[in-house]
Amino acid sequence: MIALLAPGQGAQTPGMLAPWLADPAAEKLVAGWSDAVGLDLVRLGTTADAAEITDTAVTQPLIVSLGLLAARRLRETVELPEDTVVAGHSIGELTAYAIAGVLDDDAAVALAGVRGREMAAACAVAPTSMAAVLGGDPDVVLARLAELGLDPANRNGAGQIVAAGAKEAITELVAGPPEGARVKELPVAGAFHTAHMEPARAALAEHASAVAVADPRLTLLSNADGDVVDSGTEALDRLVAQVTRPVRWDSCMETLAARSVGATLELPPGATLTGLVKRAIKGTPTLALKTPEQIDAAAQLIEEHRK
Repeated sequence: MIALLAPGQGAQTPGMLAPWLADPAAEKLVAGWSDAVGLDLVRLGTTADAAEITDTAVTQPLIVSLGLLAARRLRETVELPEDTVVAGHSIGELTAYAIAGVLDDDAAVALAGVRGREMAAACAVAPTSMAAVLGGDPDVVLARLAELGLDPANRNGAGQIVAAGAKEAITELVAGPPEGARVKELPVAGAFHTAHMEPARAALAEHASAVAVADPRLTLLSNADGDVVDSGTEALDRLVAQVTRPVRWDSCMETLAARSVGATLELPPGATLTGLVKRAIKGTPTLALKTPEQIDAAAQLIEEHRK
């Protein structure tokens, strides 16, 4: 079987939408999504610079739009096997939900717009930040974070934990890293996946209450614990709650390994999840899809791992 992986925030690059918009139908689709979220996603995904698309309110709907465009192109080329596993990292969960059939594409992009806008607003309430902690004993790392009042916002596996919390505590962590670990502060607006995002969670919950959902048609993994989610209602509840809770990508990869996934295909724009899979599930064939020119290679990978 194969797993489709949808990357999260931080994977964006200037011009990443451009090659996918050569198809007029795709550009029309993104223009419609632009109207829904109140942003010119076509311009932002083609000519905007790195600083502009780093804005959380912009990044999140842009990443989901690109992932869904690529998934549409892929499905036009090859039928996804019934046993396909789908998982997304943080905002990538919205992409995964749409691919699995929990949400339609329009709803996924609209929710990404709300999520990004409200998380950006929550970041402005107090000075917070995040930092990647690389290496070290996980127990030692977690103890150091607890000592500083920081949360392990992303437990990514493969020796990577992302800390989040008060800006001054992140500064102290960088200055005094856990034994055997390196720490790098991340260029983000604030402490995502912590209690600092509670205003965003509440706002997203209000918008999500009016969204129609269906039960997943593909195997869908949750960032909360790596478990398979069979109910569309439960999936949406988890999606909302995840705004203030840690991303357990390590658990998602453990589930992939336990299910003996034969290969992983990462949707654009990222390759970060592919790198994590290579380190955590050694020997697994991978492909990070970046441009439409790779669609045939992606389809071939799917066919090779069809049950």
